[in-house]
Amino acid sequence: MGSGSTLAQRALGRELRRLRNNKGMGQSQAARIAETSHQTIGRIEEGQTTRITSLQVNALCDSYGATDEERRICLDLVKEIRASREGKVTASWWRAYADAQATGFNHYLALEDAANHLTVWKTAIMPGLLQTSSYRRTMAWTEYPDMSTDHLERQIEWQTHRQERLADPDLQMTVFLYETVLYEQVGGAAVFDEQMRHLLTVATYPNVCVRVVRFTASSHLGAYVGSFMLLEFPDLVSGLPQPPIVYVEGWTGDLYLEREAELQRYNQALREIDRVALTEADSVALIKERMR
Repeated sequence: MGSGSTLAQRALGRELRRLRNNKGMGQSQAARIAETSHQTIGRIEEGQTTRITSLQVNALCDSYGATDEERRICLDLVKEIRASREGKVTASWWRAYADAQATGFNHYLALEDAANHLTVWKTAIMPGLLQTSSYRRTMAWTEYPDMSTDHLERQIEWQTHRQERLADPDLQMTVFLYETVLYEQVGGAAVFDEQMRHLLTVATYPNVCVRVVRFTASSHLGAYVGSFMLLEFPDLVSGLPQPPIVYVEGWTGDLYLEREAELQRYNQALREIDRVALTEADSVALIKERMR
């Protein structure tokens, strides 16, 4: 798909498709507005390498009734695509939390929503998709002690809505937890007990696999690479495959990796984590033992 990062292209395509669908408009009508073909609109929305100008995006945003914020997001992505083609953006894409929060556009959540297979490796804290409200509330107040109660509860509501994705049978999720996660005392005993019970419940879902790596496991790459997530996607409508992405969450920003060499290294780490992890049944038994 050309040189440079494809992430901005894919993000722009998803955002324009979302705006068009919200307006109830077809691709042919959008093509007339952008003065291009409906095939080109389809390629843009699929995130394929297709040239699109700021003028075209502005025209589409006008017709879609986009807000000023949504328009700015789209235009910023056009700039990122242009910079990538000119070699000014590396294939490892970094988006700062502060920037994402300021624009109201969370790139990771869009990727998560589009993925059909998530593979998670966590070395300390419970993955967000598996956190209870009490667990998340404790974490938030630790990170941001000055956060208002109203703002926090909106975050909890958003987190709960996000977890509805686990009920989607088209989503497969594999969770590898280092044993530390079972000892990280986030909140008091009641919060911890509720979180462990929820983890056991999620482990029974047919589309979720939970496996624990013990402290005593033999040496493996997972101990060195730190927490990360591999996101895999269904093929596009055109039949073309969507490349997977590795997501690394940091304190001040998110790292998105998509180069083949990077993916190979993380896949190697996952193979080693899979090799040393307990079976699902033994993992459930260990979680129950930890609760006792």
